[in-house]
Amino acid sequence: MTEDRVKSACVLIVDDQPANVLVLEGVLDVSDFRTVISTTNPTEVVDLCTRHAPDLVILDLHMPGMDGFEVLGQLSPWISGSTRLPVLVMTADVSQEARRRALSLGAKDFLTKPFDPAETVLRITNLLETRLLQLELRTQARELEREVRERTLELEQARLEVLERLAFAAEYRDDETRDHTERVGRTADLLARELGLPAATVGLIRRAAPLHDVGKLAVPDSILLKPGRLSAEEFEVMKSHVTIGAEILGDGRSALMKLGAEIALTHHERWDGSGYGAGLHGESIPISGRIVSVADSFDALTHWRPYKDAWSVEDAVAKIRGLSGDHFDPRVVDAFNALDHHALLTPVEEPLLAP
Repeated sequence: MTEDRVKSACVLIVDDQPANVLVLEGVLDVSDFRTVISTTNPTEVVDLCTRHAPDLVILDLHMPGMDGFEVLGQLSPWISGSTRLPVLVMTADVSQEARRRALSLGAKDFLTKPFDPAETVLRITNLLETRLLQLELRTQARELEREVRERTLELEQARLEVLERLAFAAEYRDDETRDHTERVGRTADLLARELGLPAATVGLIRRAAPLHDVGKLAVPDSILLKPGRLSAEEFEVMKSHVTIGAEILGDGRSALMKLGAEIALTHHERWDGSGYGAGLHGESIPISGRIVSVADSFDALTHWRPYKDAWSVEDAVAKIRGLSGDHFDPRVVDAFNALDHHALLTPVEEPLLAP
């Protein structure tokens, strides 16, 4: 702590006797303290603290109208709050009761009137050094917290970018537009909102849904890009993408990775139990899987694939509605019916995995 920093700190003197104030101001002036304010009216202390934010208050105890104990009580937000404002009591009352009471109200040190100028300057200097060091440490702590937040955000962003690239890689080979994963994420988001799910759950589904087909990374091109109907053996290989996707994401510890694994495994389950993955049906299928099932099916129907042409929006919507209660959860289909289906085909402007 530099001497100049201490000498420029703000000191507030509170004493009802003008002569005492003048003497103390003179001592501080001779000692090169440059920012000294004072008052003989204790009712002004709170306003002065608000306007000048002093680094030290020198306070008399026995004053008419409002004594120093009452002033200490009013200064409690500054004394015990984050600023930790130190108060140096200067009084002719040397009783133990006065000391105990002042200390209990937050006073940090005492000087006895009449005071010794040299001792007074030393005590003031010590209190200010401690005060300014605390402020410096608090500033450093805030800066460290800010840096930690920034680094954490950067790491989270990097993690999400990796997942976004992983989702993109899974669709790269059989998605002509390369936007399938993001559209599925957006549609899943809208369905989750329409179903009234909590905002936190909606956000997770929005980010996890694009990972639904990550297991396709393990499916050979000869099957994934086959321009015709798959054989029974080939279909078994294709079905494995749900368990592989769940395995790829399943060891993740974050809520996003866990939900991504859940969606990867269950988005081909069917309401009537005829789907594949974990062999679930009805309400036993996680709501995330039921939502992505509808979102994925609609987007796949309305876009070209090596094995099919794109359907019209009207035909795709009719197909989804016709499979309500068989392939799809009726509640999710009802939510789907409430959406603007043509708008679901527009490109997504922002990556859905972004924070």
